[in-house]
Amino acid sequence: MGSKKIALFEGKKIRRFWDEKQEKWYFSVVDVVAVLTDSVSPLSYWRKLKQRLKEEGSETVTKCHGLKMLAADGKMRFTDTADTEVLLRIIQSIPSPKAEPLKLWLAKVGYERIQDIADPERSVNRSRLYWQKLGRSEKWIQQRMMGQETRNKLTDYWKNHDVKEKDEYAILTNIIHEEWSDVTVKKHKELKGLKTENLRDHMTEAELIFTALAELSTRQIAESDQTRGLEENKVPARKGGKIARHARLELEHKTGRKVVTGENYKKLAGRIQP
Repeated sequence: MGSKKIALFEGKKIRRFWDEKQEKWYFSVVDVVAVLTDSVSPLSYWRKLKQRLKEEGSETVTKCHGLKMLAADGKMRFTDTADTEVLLRIIQSIPSPKAEPLKLWLAKVGYERIQDIADPERSVNRSRLYWQKLGRSEKWIQQRMMGQETRNKLTDYWKNHDVKEKDEYAILTNIIHEEWSDVTVKKHKELKGLKTENLRDHMTEAELIFTALAELSTRQIAESDQTRGLEENKVPARKGGKIARHARLELEHKTGRKVVTGENYKKLAGRIQP
């Protein structure tokens, strides 16, 4: 979910999209190129710039996202978009006297995000308030936050040991998840009736606990074995997931209840006003 708005820079329109889940703005790259270059064909300019950045080995282009936005012909069409951080890198690649004023404008637009970077507690508090509005209990919120800390420590290990972000993170995460839960991340989301929502935001307290146990075990095994890269890290991912799986099966045997469920908070979220 998100909202589309038009922003003005020196009288020129820049389309943007607010991603509520990630809490950040995504801007139309072509619109920003048009502002910086005064090109008669900003789309062609951006295509050439993308090609040059790719040839230089820049990861900037891969971090652009295609989103549907209202085009000049009145139709919704896909266009490349970028968040503030990525857009600043693109601006640095374009020689223009308007670069600095545009950077200041972006800084103003993304002021809250800049505050969060300087004071991470702001972001944590906002997340807590958001979950409270959705009706989560304090116990659930505490577990969600503790689980996120465990997750961050694991991804920090991967980052420092030659695991590439996004695709490889997703592969390892899915291995861990399937090992402990007996379902893939995709199947777990389908079970809960989710599409683009964050699975962890719809987990029960038990699901959060076993996810955290699996990721904690994975990290500690990886640290012990000093695994590097995707293939080596698949081993602790499987071992860590299995540790949580054994614990899950033991609990299910004692209680007679399944840990992995279709329970989610979508209906509750729809009833409560933000």
